[in-house]
Amino acid sequence: MGLFSGRRAGDNPPEWLILGLGNPGSQYEHTRHNIGEHAVRALANSLNANFKSGKNDAWVAETRVGEHRIVLGVPITFMNESGRAAASLIKRFGLGDVERLVVVHDELDLEPGVVRVKSGGGLAGHNGLRSIAQHVSSRDFTRVRIGVGRPPSADRGADWVLSKVPQRDREILNVGASVACEAVELIVANGIQAAMRSVNSR
Repeated sequence: MGLFSGRRAGDNPPEWLILGLGNPGSQYEHTRHNIGEHAVRALANSLNANFKSGKNDAWVAETRVGEHRIVLGVPITFMNESGRAAASLIKRFGLGDVERLVVVHDELDLEPGVVRVKSGGGLAGHNGLRSIAQHVSSRDFTRVRIGVGRPPSADRGADWVLSKVPQRDREILNVGASVACEAVELIVANGIQAAMRSVNSR
């Protein structure tokens, strides 16, 4: 039985798995690299969903968007091991199509606060995406990319995403996180293509 056929007879699996990327620990709160986690936690809050820990290398919340059953996940591993949670949750919930894995993450190639929805494609040097692609043996998962902008110089990329965002700049990233939440709900309710048309034209 393959990774995407873990459903047991009689199960009613969720339609979507939403994974918000970040690093664990208080020292990484309010960093650019954790904006994906921030967005998914905000989405859980808006849906009155509570996270539970202890399994699948992730905090997990089961909830619904309208009539659509979804799972929200936040890996408890460091970013470069995000794929462990993705693969484990896919197997646990019997997700049947890798496109229905939606990864919310920071994106250096977008201006701060800009959000774009993307289906499949390259990994853009992102360690979390690379880990997920390796563990699920596919790059065809859906991405909700939240722009954090580029560092002042190319050799400061790691410092840029791992440093705390100054208070004056947090609001624009909070707006981006809110748009990302909206993007996830559009994906779930209307499909990936409809969400891309709506979000990517802004």
